[in-house]
Amino acid sequence: MTARARFLRSTMTAAMLLAALAGVSSSADGQRRFGGGNRGTYIAPNVPYDGRFVFARIRYQEIYSVGWSFDYPDTERNFATILKEITSIRPYMDGGNVFTFDDPELFRYPVAYVSEPGYWYPSKSEAEGLRDYLAKGGFVIFDDFNYAQEWMVFEAGLRQALPNAKIVPMDPSHPIFDSFFRISSLDMTYPGRPSMQAEFYGIYEGNDPKKRLMVIINYNNDIGDYLEHSGQGWYPVNLTNDAYKFAVNYIVYGMTR
Repeated sequence: MTARARFLRSTMTAAMLLAALAGVSSSADGQRRFGGGNRGTYIAPNVPYDGRFVFARIRYQEIYSVGWSFDYPDTERNFATILKEITSIRPYMDGGNVFTFDDPELFRYPVAYVSEPGYWYPSKSEAEGLRDYLAKGGFVIFDDFNYAQEWMVFEAGLRQALPNAKIVPMDPSHPIFDSFFRISSLDMTYPGRPSMQAEFYGIYEGNDPKKRLMVIINYNNDIGDYLEHSGQGWYPVNLTNDAYKFAVNYIVYGMTR
């Protein structure tokens, strides 16, 4: 663990995280609702950069789906609550910012999140933007997709930016799974589909496992959905708890590598 990661880590235990989760509010408890991914979703204006952690969500062209906005903004708000409670990170609390990969402002934000990449068809400039973002130290989370067809669309889009990238399976020994919480097992299932086993993949800088992990891929999983509904009791507490552990670890890793 790096010195900066140690600074960001608090003494919060996994049991205490469960208590923190109980305090996470939901849209049903009075949060302002933007539409959660339906057509016509209202996207709040981006907040100016001021050094705080701001959840950076990637927007892409809406061809067959508006999945890029699924779980917005409840995922951002609930996650910010946890980050504030258990880490030294100072998050923006009222949602997050939305960028395209070719927006120069994205370079101010070390971690970017892509929802439903099974419907992601990046333009040439967006693919170039992703490549540049990763080359300059950015870390990208791809989340919420499943089935072979969605994987094919995701990989085709990714290879526009990184044609020679090796997509490799992850295992619990990687530092990303010990950057804040110690995650000893990757045994997890898709929300509401207990028969669908989650799979975790990664892409390393220069395809070298000894170098920085640039991309984490949550396949057959939807961590954003677990976070969005954590105040509503839709999913088992243990899986929701695990989703927060993964999400916190991703952010801490991305901000310290």
